[in-house]
Amino acid sequence: MLNLCGINRSMGEVAIGGVEPCSLSDFPGTVAAVLFTQGCNFNCPYCHNRRLIPRSGGVRCREAMAPVLARKGRIQGVVVTGGEPTLQPGLPSLLEYLKGEGFKVKLDTNGSRPSVLRRLLEAGLLDFVALDVKAPPGKYRAVAGHGADAEAVEHSMTLLASSGVPHLFRTTWDTSLLTQDDIEAIRRWIPSGSAYKLQECRPVAG
Repeated sequence: MLNLCGINRSMGEVAIGGVEPCSLSDFPGTVAAVLFTQGCNFNCPYCHNRRLIPRSGGVRCREAMAPVLARKGRIQGVVVTGGEPTLQPGLPSLLEYLKGEGFKVKLDTNGSRPSVLRRLLEAGLLDFVALDVKAPPGKYRAVAGHGADAEAVEHSMTLLASSGVPHLFRTTWDTSLLTQDDIEAIRRWIPSGSAYKLQECRPVAG
């Protein structure tokens, strides 16, 4: 029988838009499930998860956790991605639950909510973080939408770089939005000593 009794009311405040029960590529060195949270505060035109942008929708966390727990022993970690997970009020409770079940946790974030990231880091709830750097500071809103705040992202970058938690900064390079000079500007913006990766932009169908 699956142990769902630890899923509390706070975790009910996490809306899950999709689940990948097993991934070999999303968590470095770890076989992991992937939870896609519903809702994002950015609006990048190349996004492949556009159905996750609206805040409404998704299923209750209890329902989404069943296929993850069913693979306990075969997977070692859980990736919480989005959408933007830090928008979810119950995210800390979800991560506490996952850690309590013995899973390593990776967070994918756009870095827009440094106060939430700080709380998660200080609580020891994260084993790996990937932070998407969308553009150099001067082009952030042009790429990620009018609500994007480059200063908040920079704060998150600084927190992560000094945290001691394994992490990766990454940029999806849409050549219609970012030039080679932009990429070089991002590289200079990345904190010294942190890993950085360029990701190929695949055209969005339709």
